[in-house]
Amino acid sequence: MDLKTAIKERKSVRRYLDKKPNWRKVIRAIDAARYAPSAGGQFALKFILVSDEKKIAKLAEAAQQDFVGTAKYVVVAVSDDSKLVRSYGDKGIRFASQQAGAAIENFLLALTEQGLVTTWVGYFYDGQVKDVLDIPDDLSVEAIFPIGKETKIKTSRKVKTDLENVLYFDKWKNKKMTPETRVSIENL
Repeated sequence: MDLKTAIKERKSVRRYLDKKPNWRKVIRAIDAARYAPSAGGQFALKFILVSDEKKIAKLAEAAQQDFVGTAKYVVVAVSDDSKLVRSYGDKGIRFASQQAGAAIENFLLALTEQGLVTTWVGYFYDGQVKDVLDIPDDLSVEAIFPIGKETKIKTSRKVKTDLENVLYFDKWKNKKMTPETRVSIENL
């Protein structure tokens, strides 16, 4: 699958087949995350691959979202911004967050390429997740990703925002390029 196809095909899925996906595919997706940009070459994101059913059930409780518990694997992304803060001061916290977003997108696209699905779960009780997985208090849980193979039951897919609704030129709210050209996906 090429990158453009992976970008367009990636979607959030909350229903999974009861069959356990190949763990190697999940590891390949995590490996893709390592290639995201990192401030000063200091990669701050770590991943925990959870297959223990009891822990997955507890993560679903922490997220208060039952579908998390139906996944056979859950990946939890965790940031350690301590090195970045030592190098960049308070901006290191922002850099860790930016790096996490970039790495997670690589991870999501790689999952799509591997034929797996997930959804980005950002709502959860941090303390509960940390307790379940023995994550130190000074680290940040960025997100939870229940992973599986998509069921044949199709869920509605949101239409993505049009390019012209997210792009400005030279200043806020200016939708025209100089020379005046209206940009849309059709004329790229």
